[in-house]
Amino acid sequence: KVRLMQENWIGRSKGLQMKWAWAGAAPAGFDDGLEIYTTRPDTLFGASFMGLAPDHPISKQLAEADPKVAAFVAECRKGGASQADIEQAEKIGWDTGLKVVHPFTGAEVSVWIANFILSDYGTGAIFACPAHDQRDLDFARKYDLPVIPVVRPEGAGDDFAVADEAYTGPGSIFHSDFLNGLDIETAKAEAIRRIEAAGTGEGATIYRLRDWGVSRQRYWGCPIPVIHCEACGVVPVPADQLPVELPKDVTFDVPGNPLDRHPTWKHVDCPSCGASARRETDTLDTFVDSSWYFARFADPKAAEPINKAAAAKWLPVDQYIGGVEHAVLHLLYARFITRALSDAGLMDVKEPFAGLFTQGMVVHETYFDGHEDSGKPRWVEPSDVRIETVDGKRVATRLSTGAPVTIGDIEKMSKSKKNVVAPQDIIAAYGVDAGRLFILSDSPPERDIQWSTGGVEGAARFVQRVWGEYASFNPAAPANADVDAALIRETHKAIKAVSEGVEHFRFNSAVAKLYAFLATIRQHDKAGAEAKKTALSALARLMAPFTPHLAEECWTQLGEAGMVLDAAWPVYDPALAADDQVTLPVQIGGKRRGEVVLPRGSDNATVEAAALANPTVQAYLAANNLSIRKVIVVPDRIVNLVAG
Repeated sequence: KVRLMQENWIGRSKGLQMKWAWAGAAPAGFDDGLEIYTTRPDTLFGASFMGLAPDHPISKQLAEADPKVAAFVAECRKGGASQADIEQAEKIGWDTGLKVVHPFTGAEVSVWIANFILSDYGTGAIFACPAHDQRDLDFARKYDLPVIPVVRPEGAGDDFAVADEAYTGPGSIFHSDFLNGLDIETAKAEAIRRIEAAGTGEGATIYRLRDWGVSRQRYWGCPIPVIHCEACGVVPVPADQLPVELPKDVTFDVPGNPLDRHPTWKHVDCPSCGASARRETDTLDTFVDSSWYFARFADPKAAEPINKAAAAKWLPVDQYIGGVEHAVLHLLYARFITRALSDAGLMDVKEPFAGLFTQGMVVHETYFDGHEDSGKPRWVEPSDVRIETVDGKRVATRLSTGAPVTIGDIEKMSKSKKNVVAPQDIIAAYGVDAGRLFILSDSPPERDIQWSTGGVEGAARFVQRVWGEYASFNPAAPANADVDAALIRETHKAIKAVSEGVEHFRFNSAVAKLYAFLATIRQHDKAGAEAKKTALSALARLMAPFTPHLAEECWTQLGEAGMVLDAAWPVYDPALAADDQVTLPVQIGGKRRGEVVLPRGSDNATVEAAALANPTVQAYLAANNLSIRKVIVVPDRIVNLVAG
């Protein structure tokens, strides 16, 4: 998921960058044509109009000359500049009166300023093919512009047309002269070849990613080591004067950057000419620091920024745990800077993190009992809400006023929406271990968890049952061979399951096994003291990462030495942890036709007899008039029947 998010953020695309000649007078500075970028050169014959971003240089030029154009551009800017804002806004445009010449047909194509075109993607100008792009189609329908289909799905004829939904699927090219009959990818390549041959453009690869502005107008951050000199310009701070340190005598009593207001720190002599100069008062974004700190951690006392040998030994980081919100921020920057450090020869590692785990968030219902004067909901804290079921529906009431409460969406806990459950209240009511256990048990850790009072109450009951089992342990209970052996086997199965859950971040599965293991111990109430203590000792250690306080109490109650915190993690015996029975698929002709369940380690004769006696297998053989020629048994794995 994170890799896909980063890939989309970088936005690598292959297409065609070309210039369309003007039909008539050219705007000043654009005599050689209107340059556009497109990822769909296969649809050039479907061109209906040209589009300019409101911030395109030609748009600005026209706005300076015409107040009406200026007003339109200003209206576009009000709608927001992000891609999400532009996608959601109503499509609006302005006919500039300019026209260009189609490179293949010679037809004149009108040029519009349109609010849905991004100025910082490609060239900030496009050719629009409404039949095969929804935004172009919405715009064309609004302004009664041509809609020319040039890609048709398989089986469609020359009369294929689009109505209110652009066709963006696969197909073949038509209505396109020399591209007719080609598939989309072949048509793209041929269109690019023709444009390159004409000398008006070339195939190009562009990226949606833009430069990262790393300066911040604040005190907390690493100083940017440059000096501004009127005579010399921007001058780097000499290496022997690094690092530049922040002044300690700053004040925060007025808004703004305290470094910019400091009376002495920013005033220095130019390292190049000696004249009076000024330090850069912006500081580096803290994302810069967090993009390479792990390399410094390899040897934090090294004289140089990075100890290359230590970095080679310790990096990449084996396991990174962090929120998915950092996917296209910290995590992406760290990868960029690590690659840059590697290319600069400062370390040999090219990727900073070998493993990544992104945890979910704790979410909660929101509640409100009206609206503020601003129109925003008047949020109510969960502790002030009583929820009852009336006629099969959940009905909420505010405890403090008795007023009805509306149950809102389930959202990330936040103070602004008051859907926060205070940890101290949970601890006071249920204990810290119960709260921890519920959070870890409710769902896989990569997913969000919805806070539930019922869920934490269930965890608290489990804690009580666990303590009861240790409190009632009888160290004098006599041995019981069969029961003891069964309990020991179940103990090793539990150790295996919980260990695997922890190792693979399946904490909810590990907790579920703890619940099941406690139930198993209680079922084996006739077990002798030695077997019971073995099981309880393992349970205490398995619980320690999840319920550390309970685990310590149980460990002490059991009479074990020291603290469970210092005890070794239990190790299972694979032979004892294996299931007593195995399920073997029965294949005929390489396809599964049934299965048999047998004791582990059954001999080949027993397995063969069970497979041939399986009703599903017999029915298949009879229905297909087959007889068995050979039986191949892979012990405890599979049975293959060769039939003919």
